[in-house]
Amino acid sequence: MDTLVGRVSPLKFGVSALDGSTAYLLKQREFGMCTESGPFSTGQRNSIGAGFIPNRMTTVARYGVKAFCGTFSKDGSVFLSSAQDDRIRLYDTSNGRFTESRCITARDVGWSVLDTAFSPDGRCVIYSSWSDFIHLVDISSKGNSHMALDLSPLERDFAIFSVAFSHDGSEILGGASDCYMYVFNRDRNQRTLMMDAHEDDVNSVKFADDSSHILYSAGDDGLCKVWDRRILDEEDPQPVGIFAGHSDGITYIDSKGDGRYLVTNSKDQTIKLWDVRKFSSSEGLEATRRAITNYRWDYRWMAVPKIVRNSRRKLKGDTSVMTYRGHNVTKTLIRCRFSPVHTTGQRYIYSGCGTGAIIIYDVLSGNMVAKLIGHKTCVRDVSWHPTDVRIVSSSWDGHVSQWDYQGSDNVHDSDSDSEHEAEQSSGRLVIININGVRRRSKRLKRQEQQRHKRRHSDES
Repeated sequence: MDTLVGRVSPLKFGVSALDGSTAYLLKQREFGMCTESGPFSTGQRNSIGAGFIPNRMTTVARYGVKAFCGTFSKDGSVFLSSAQDDRIRLYDTSNGRFTESRCITARDVGWSVLDTAFSPDGRCVIYSSWSDFIHLVDISSKGNSHMALDLSPLERDFAIFSVAFSHDGSEILGGASDCYMYVFNRDRNQRTLMMDAHEDDVNSVKFADDSSHILYSAGDDGLCKVWDRRILDEEDPQPVGIFAGHSDGITYIDSKGDGRYLVTNSKDQTIKLWDVRKFSSSEGLEATRRAITNYRWDYRWMAVPKIVRNSRRKLKGDTSVMTYRGHNVTKTLIRCRFSPVHTTGQRYIYSGCGTGAIIIYDVLSGNMVAKLIGHKTCVRDVSWHPTDVRIVSSSWDGHVSQWDYQGSDNVHDSDSDSEHEAEQSSGRLVIININGVRRRSKRLKRQEQQRHKRRHSDES
């Protein structure tokens, strides 16, 4: 078992150190000064929960091949994992467990399973690959009942990079390598929409909210588009709005679920937060197109150029609400997501990283608040349990690792570079920033004390 040593203080998450502290809230509860709805309000529970960032790594599965996808079910009782060995594995994660309960042999796989998704009721899973079909498996029965959903694309060399269920599970949304977006209706057992959506690969698609009327799509053209199905014409599809501001292709979209905010991860090494009430102008679209045309590097095998890594330039017409920098998007379509609503109030955005880390940002401040270090190479997918303090990471080192919370006084600061390398193989947490205040390492504190003693000695 790989163990991480570190702790995130749950105190001082409010404007006031007293009003926002866990100790203060516990005291109020013991004195009977509670809200009418219970011991803590929803905001207070989220404030407390957000202080406990998972910080101890345990390797729960070793595949020997690259792990590509890994997500919790809606209730968190099952974890769905896929790797390059053409296997779909289901793990029982109820009551703190992580036990393999089923292994499904994927069909019609080219190179790897590229994306997976649970149905809203948790009875089915879908997966996609370099294939004309999205495959649906009924996991509620003892057998592995496969159904191939034919999208009938026009191109022969065809991959489905992203799949998603509608809120009621009746439709499946797909984004593909032919620049098209697809909708498959399960009740009618046929493709009901095939729409030319982007100028390059469609890497990610999402339903905006429970209504399933609004769709998001993003791709290698660097644009994120918003579609309203109620006014959509398949022959001449026009988005209701476009977000422009990235200077390279977009690898993933995650919706906050409120029909208002979403985040996009990009090969320009940034995550951007968007508000659907603020679309980009034609100036922004043109700036994004020019920026992508000027790049000549391949993120799959090349190191990030300095001009990309160090860039802080904001493109003209960029309407994003916030930009998050510090993670590495290389090798593959790395995912980012909002943290759970029930335990953190969606306070954080977290992402995999090409260096093998998990990066966690504060949504409002834009600061990187933590870095989970433990994998040897790229972390492609990360999933935060909806109700527990657990994160599961899927890495190209062939390991699936679970991060839980274990309190400790040994907090490692981001300035401790020598310790960083020495302990990377065993997994650890680096605390970068809490509430905008940089935590100082013990090493720096000792150095300052020594300098103070020398100055005092010289004066004497």
